[in-house]
Amino acid sequence: MQVQRVVLNSRPGKNGAPVPENFRLEEITLAPDLKDGEVLVRTLYLSVDPYMRCRMNEDTGADYLTPWQISKCVDGGGVGLIDSSRCNNFAAGDVVISFNWPWQTHAVMTGSDLQKVDPQLVDGHLSYFLGAVGITGLTALLGIREKGHITKRANHTMVVSGAAGACGSIAGQIGRLDGCVRVVGICGSDEKCKAIVEDLGFSTAINYHLEDVPTRLKESCPDGIDVYFDNVGGAISDAVIAQMNNGSHIILCGQISQYNKDVPYPPPLSEETQKNLQSKNITRERFTVLNYMSKADAALCELSQWIKSGRIKVLETVVNGIENMGGIYEFQHFCNCISCCGQFHFFPFSCRCILLYDERRKHWQANHKNIPLKKITSVSSGGCALTTHHGKLTLLLPVISAIKLLNELQSKYCAD
Repeated sequence: MQVQRVVLNSRPGKNGAPVPENFRLEEITLAPDLKDGEVLVRTLYLSVDPYMRCRMNEDTGADYLTPWQISKCVDGGGVGLIDSSRCNNFAAGDVVISFNWPWQTHAVMTGSDLQKVDPQLVDGHLSYFLGAVGITGLTALLGIREKGHITKRANHTMVVSGAAGACGSIAGQIGRLDGCVRVVGICGSDEKCKAIVEDLGFSTAINYHLEDVPTRLKESCPDGIDVYFDNVGGAISDAVIAQMNNGSHIILCGQISQYNKDVPYPPPLSEETQKNLQSKNITRERFTVLNYMSKADAALCELSQWIKSGRIKVLETVVNGIENMGGIYEFQHFCNCISCCGQFHFFPFSCRCILLYDERRKHWQANHKNIPLKKITSVSSGGCALTTHHGKLTLLLPVISAIKLLNELQSKYCAD
């Protein structure tokens, strides 16, 4: 079997920004013969995340992260289908996820590295398993619950940096649901600011490229800041910490502004910021979601219910093709977006970078042939949600390009 894969071609250096040339697309022959305990998987989605910048270095700076090796296939979060199995726990057609999914179109994997998931948990939007109902959503929810100390009816104000990103966009919505009366997001464009306020329910947003952050924080947080969900570090975080209240809390999720620099994690703070933390008794502890996985099942159920009910909205950006994975890194600058191999809509902001395969399948498996579709009015990305005059119909498998799928459905089922 011929498969495509992405390997690490070169390292950007500890103080360098990633470029497409750091990656290389290869075609290899994959032997389909399986050993006991192995499965052949077909890749549907691959996730690109900020932490991967650390894996591009020889030393990741974190004991729980292993570096990618030159000329070896890179890996990360992924979701796909079992094509064939010699593992008792899995059967052909199962949807599975892994945190160590190789960036290739098909792969032979050990069953112990995979987890079976139920598509109904995400209403068929399988990409959500790598985002809002996956490790990203868990980081947002458990970070807030374990480190944020939000109290209902306490009139708390929460600030989120990187607020249009995968984790920040979910965290801000959770802060509002958990009782914050004011949620302020900081992001890098007017488009992102508009999205998190109008679509996600943030109270207000600050464009750090065009606005003076300290001034806008004073305007937006007249009673000071009680909780800070920190995704970026650097000067933005210094400005937020300067306006935090006594006894407030920082959820130290990420420091993306520092990832291209040769500094330890967490990066050192300025002397003034350290004084603010000490004098105001502000808690700032490193948060690693892997330390709280005993609470994961309940948290994922809560996230699923919120998303299904519409109380949390998920934004996804879609880019087409495995050959564009290197360009995705440059495009998103590790601020998270979404990529897909089928020809789905492209959204210019947000939240996670995912690669969708299987556009070559010659049939789609929706199991809804008896539903009278009068007219299809739109097609969206993710789980390939089709909006019809009879309501929203979600395909469990995004198996072919949306344009081809739309044409097939219209010719096969639509009378007008």
